[in-house]
Amino acid sequence: MKKLLAVFILALAPIALQAQDKPFCNLYGSFFKSPTKQGADYWVYVEKESDAFADMLIFEEENKLYADEPGVWFFVDNKGLADYSIFFTKDKSEADFTIYFTDSPTFAGCK
Repeated sequence: MKKLLAVFILALAPIALQAQDKPFCNLYGSFFKSPTKQGADYWVYVEKESDAFADMLIFEEENKLYADEPGVWFFVDNKGLADYSIFFTKDKSEADFTIYFTDSPTFAGCK
């Protein structure tokens, strides 16, 4: 029985590690575009050419009530009303993750 339990735990270990590697995959809701790096929860690089190299596809929602799934973001002008604060960096190497803005909420989320 102990061997079976050990095999089961070892089989699920890669799944648990993968989930911990990408905490940004669960981000949704309202976001504030921070003008400085210090005030941001995440530093993000925007892929402009293609979604091929982005970690996450983002759909920019126009209504906060519909920003209720991972990858669906609503931007606010007041930091106090935001769930998260992000800084858009121009240097990909200092970003926590990369995003690409998509036109369809169906494709939003992590790849």
